[in-house]
Amino acid sequence: RRAMAVMRVNQRALTSWVGIARIFAIVLSCIAFSLVASTRIYGGAYGTWCMFTWCFCFAVTVLIVLLELLELYPKLPLSWDDFTSAFSMLAALMIFTTSVVFPSTFISSPCNSDTCARQAAATAISCLCFLAYALEVGLTRAKPGDISSFLSTVPGLLKVFEAYVACLIFSLLDDVGSEPALQWCVAVYAICFIITLLIIIMTIGRCLAYMPCPLEKMLVGYNALALVMYLTVTVIWPLYSFRNTRRPNPCGANCWWNKRLGVTFLTIFNLLAYLVDLVYSTKMVFVTVP
Repeated sequence: RRAMAVMRVNQRALTSWVGIARIFAIVLSCIAFSLVASTRIYGGAYGTWCMFTWCFCFAVTVLIVLLELLELYPKLPLSWDDFTSAFSMLAALMIFTTSVVFPSTFISSPCNSDTCARQAAATAISCLCFLAYALEVGLTRAKPGDISSFLSTVPGLLKVFEAYVACLIFSLLDDVGSEPALQWCVAVYAICFIITLLIIIMTIGRCLAYMPCPLEKMLVGYNALALVMYLTVTVIWPLYSFRNTRRPNPCGANCWWNKRLGVTFLTIFNLLAYLVDLVYSTKMVFVTVP
């Protein structure tokens, strides 16, 4: 007697709206890094970051589509819906950042060469790729009252946003010296990032069931604490970073003044994110949706 193994193929992985958005993201990210690779001008930290973003998003999206197409994802020891929701949000943020960083770093004016034309085309394709991932985020976002997949809810997506913005802040931080106020700011960035990342990892790894306290109430308490901590940093960081200093002239791309200004704006972004996160998580706990 011979046993024949039949591999099932899930066609909805390609024909559903989410699948179509992923296919577009795959094609567009591939075109973007191919165009930039053809110019051979992507050196330095910013160029490496842009190429890594396009290649990383391309590779992981291909893997997701293959796992869903062959229906192999149920065998993985993780929450698939949480993983795909978190990745689509992360990919959208990474591609958006790359679509801003790449042209501002590599495209010069006037743009009248073949190399510049390919760089401009790569930027436009990257923007379309961001829209594809943003569409996937919108299609997979949980409906009001549905918390079966936490990272697909607004608070879950905000957790990914908060962690990513913290990574951007770390990339811009320079030497804060022995100033206690600035050291406090760095400590707040690190503490909030670590806790937020642990929440994301534990959600994807299905470890939240082992928590000794309810997740929803824990998130409300953590978001309130993080909001207060970021509120202090929003005041302290610009106050002590720019005290008795003036913007250098000239101030290039790696100018410390520009980096500290970038940290200031990113801190405000995360403050607003934690505020919205607190509002939504409080609503999930105390407001019952029929």
